[in-house]
Amino acid sequence: MTTLAGRVSSPTLDEVAELAGVSRATVSRVVNGSPKVRPDARRAVEEAVAQLRYVPNRMARSLVTRRTDTIALVLSESNTQVFSDPFFACVVRELSEDLADTEMNLVLLAARGEREQQKVARYVQQGHVDGVILMSLHSQDTLPGLLAEAHVPLVLSGKPLDGHAVCYVDADNAGGARAATEHLLARGRRRVATVTGPRDMIAGIDRYAGYRAALDAAGLPADPALVAEGDFTEAGGARAMAELLERAPDLDAVFVASDPMALGALRALRRAGRSVPGDVAVVGFDDAAVAATADPPLTTVAQPLGEMSHLMTELLLAQVEGDDEVRTRVCPTRLVVRAST
Repeated sequence: MTTLAGRVSSPTLDEVAELAGVSRATVSRVVNGSPKVRPDARRAVEEAVAQLRYVPNRMARSLVTRRTDTIALVLSESNTQVFSDPFFACVVRELSEDLADTEMNLVLLAARGEREQQKVARYVQQGHVDGVILMSLHSQDTLPGLLAEAHVPLVLSGKPLDGHAVCYVDADNAGGARAATEHLLARGRRRVATVTGPRDMIAGIDRYAGYRAALDAAGLPADPALVAEGDFTEAGGARAMAELLERAPDLDAVFVASDPMALGALRALRRAGRSVPGDVAVVGFDDAAVAATADPPLTTVAQPLGEMSHLMTELLLAQVEGDDEVRTRVCPTRLVVRAST
């Protein structure tokens, strides 16, 4: 098609309809993915679209459907942690792959403090996205409540800390941590320490609970000297491991609540002259790619990030399409045994 100025213009919906021999409304239904179109009419429209190289006008479509074809992944962590922790990179990759065959786009938003959370809430409430996946929540975060009040399609990665009825997908963090600690006890270790995750995050809370449950079942008393809090970073794991060695030099095993922290713990143990697993056995959590290449290779708890990401996408898109039922999924974990134990 050409304009008076001689420039190439985009074909219109009417031109597609004329070539296909159908109504404009039929073309619109096909383009918008409606199932209420006869197969022969759908084929005619698709052939006309291909022949004319028709591209739907997204802006015009959004005025009718009130959809942006965009979902937001919101992270409540620093940029340093988001881009250095393989957990986040894996989730972003999996979500992008899940959306590749849809018309949906993924945007990444940071919401590290109260000011940024208010900013993200305004952005979402103004209709810039169709739904939100919210990750890495801390107990003081206000964003879940703000989005719930705005009735924005929402899925949490991890159980809500406040117990509110909201769609979420989580791993069996407590079960995985218990299996990890039981594995260490089965190896004959009796002074089993832990580097926890942040105690204001559900993953940190549940993984510590699983560790305690294994000790309780084995009849071992809780010892505060064997517990140090980390922050899910490698540096935090190294600091926490050094604290544990100072407070409880006789420890013979440690369950570390994330693989990056476990790498830091291995570094601190080497610096202290402790062999792994000879002097201290180590188990991590996540089964990140770095676990297999650690020195020694790291026994860890694998969580199915691909399955979890797929479920989050599925639950969110169902809400975008009008499903208002609160659905939750908890995915099983499994222990991957390597040389560190």
